[in-house]
Amino acid sequence: MLLLFYLLIISPFHSFVSGRCTTTTTIKTFQKCMSLPTQQASIAWTYYSNNNTLDLVFFGTFISPSGWVAWGINPTSPEMTGTRALVAFPDPNTGQLVLLPYILDPTVKLQRTPLLSRPLDISLVTSSATLYGGRMATVHNGAAVQIYATLKLGENKTKLHNVWNRGLYVQGYSPTIHPTTINDLSSITTVDFLSGFVAAGPRNIKTLKYVHGVLNAISWGILLPIGAVTARYIRHVEFLGPTWFYAHAGIQLSAFFLGTIGFAIGIRLGKMSPGVVYGLHRKLGITAFCLGSLQTLALLFRPKTTNKFRRYWKSYHHFVGYACVVLGIVNVFQGFEVMGEGRSYAKLAYCLSLSTLIGVCAALEVNSWVIFCRKAKEEKMRREGLIGGSEKSSGNHS
Repeated sequence: MLLLFYLLIISPFHSFVSGRCTTTTTIKTFQKCMSLPTQQASIAWTYYSNNNTLDLVFFGTFISPSGWVAWGINPTSPEMTGTRALVAFPDPNTGQLVLLPYILDPTVKLQRTPLLSRPLDISLVTSSATLYGGRMATVHNGAAVQIYATLKLGENKTKLHNVWNRGLYVQGYSPTIHPTTINDLSSITTVDFLSGFVAAGPRNIKTLKYVHGVLNAISWGILLPIGAVTARYIRHVEFLGPTWFYAHAGIQLSAFFLGTIGFAIGIRLGKMSPGVVYGLHRKLGITAFCLGSLQTLALLFRPKTTNKFRRYWKSYHHFVGYACVVLGIVNVFQGFEVMGEGRSYAKLAYCLSLSTLIGVCAALEVNSWVIFCRKAKEEKMRREGLIGGSEKSSGNHS
């Protein structure tokens, strides 16, 4: 459990480490540089305050020989929609690197029509792109590209929303959709090119996403199943008496409390990330939370053991409880995929913890059936008069 907590907390933040920046290229030397928070990208720039001109270069890498790399400016808000982008990719006819301008309007996110190149409506003076290695370099997986741009800025308009990304394919001259991992969807940052100050918004969103993931993995994915195991197997240990019930209720309430915090953070993240929708993950989360709420409220209406409605309440409690456990575990795995941690040590640690819990359940289930079969055999022998009361007593305590 401690190992899982460590890996869930520590390992995701390794992705915060960005590529190192440089102010020097083979073409120009710039005054300042900055590492961007995702995709090991960086930028370097020189701002000329006398004429409000920004000279900039973006450093990115391809993830496919037929892929694309883009950098752009969103004039209004820190999001993809509305970005004026420069996209570099190999020409489908010649294989040479080309750089074309695109405007990312809302239809791009809906993928209703191909993305077509068109002139930008910002003051772009010049633009170009080169591959690291010069003219003899070719586009391949991991190839480094530099996108140069010179922009004319307005008075006191030095704070710009930078957006960058990369994709696997280009159809004709239309870049296709990029991957949708947490890193790819967090490739936005706001920079004041006069002071070099970076707005903290995107980094805060990423931190919230990992807190959301950690809380939900521990609550819905670990504590809730442990509480269910406690109720199923520990309740039959006679010398514990009602202790199993308090343990079960305490674990489940703790899981629901942590899960509620995680759920609330998820709702907040949805409001902070307009246009970013994880449909399945969201639906599973809402369903699991509603079922968990019903389970918690059911404690207030728990009939006494002598009540005739007790068996119906137990059936409802078991069905909703197990459904909540299954949905919670499935959504934890869905969350790993959403966050781009599908092959991380955090997911491995969670799988090991879950496997251990399943192994314990299997052993306890076998033990329960052995005890059940033994008691059934003893009861049968007792009815046939083959064993007496003293042996019955002895059998009950064995």
